Amino acid sequence: MATQHLSSALRAPASSRPYPMANPGYGKRSAPGQQPRDGADFMLLPLRERSVAGFIDQLPEGAAMDVKGLAGQLPLYGQQAVASALKALSVAGHLRRVRCLIGGEGGPVRWVFRTFWSRTARDNEWWAALLADGGKQAVVPPAAVPVVPEQRAPETAPVAPVAAEAPERVAAEEGPSPAYLALARLGRADARLALSGADCEVLEQLAAEWLARGVDAAYLTQALTAGLPARVDSPVGFVRRRLNDKIPPRMPEAPVPTAPGTPIRRAMMECTKCGVPGRPEVLPDGLCRPCRLPGQEAQGGAVELPAERDVRAYVAGLRDLLKTP
Repeated sequence: MATQHLSSALRAPASSRPYPMANPGYGKRSAPGQQPRDGADFMLLPLRERSVAGFIDQLPEGAAMDVKGLAGQLPLYGQQAVASALKALSVAGHLRRVRCLIGGEGGPVRWVFRTFWSRTARDNEWWAALLADGGKQAVVPPAAVPVVPEQRAPETAPVAPVAAEAPERVAAEEGPSPAYLALARLGRADARLALSGADCEVLEQLAAEWLARGVDAAYLTQALTAGLPARVDSPVGFVRRRLNDKIPPRMPEAPVPTAPGTPIRRAMMECTKCGVPGRPEVLPDGLCRPCRLPGQEAQGGAVELPAERDVRAYVAGLRDLLKTP
């Protein structure tokens, strides 16, 4: 009698709402050269790690990869369990946390934070080689991401990619923009500023300009709700005026020394668990020594204070990034 083959890569239940996307340039990035999906994906991992890995593998490019966001989409696991699963997946060679310095050619530079994901497990040397060129091989435009096969696709219909559209446009079609969500949540912060869906669409571009100037949604909410009058007759008019009158200034980016005309696109690995930056060779398995060997500092010898250790690692990492090519 034929036996039905069940995929070892457990899939999380499909959600009726789109998964939250990170800001453009951030979030999930697929590593190159992965094997096609099949029933043996993540077969050697424990049950929890298989489930989390299967869910991450189905996420689109640019999806938010923070622990809180992932835990919110995985009802079986809390934030601590998801964080432990991500650490195990890093050790298994499936992901690396990376901070990238992008820009150059006479323009400003900025940091972006990404999670590089590989369905195919990779060793430390492979990850180091990938990051040696700043991870450029793994930056795939959303329009070039292959469509998930029909039998493995989530219940929600995927958005057809259009090659001519910008990444921000594609991400916006997969769900509300961060600016829209910030406006929609104003009513929860203070009922006097409750906006309708149409109001949020009208004000979305103004709010997006705030986020483009480097502030986050929490700052935007605080600025719009601070010092409200006892009564607001027209929330949409009131919010529009504050968006125009209190918009923050554009902050100049700190210049990075580099040869004229040389584009900057560098990457530095982060510890998957604690976020301390460092070169790949000092973060084997994507983990710093204290996170890789918890409690070892207390086994004799001089004890190094965590704060002192982190500062030295951070400064050393920044020095490496600021060196000219």
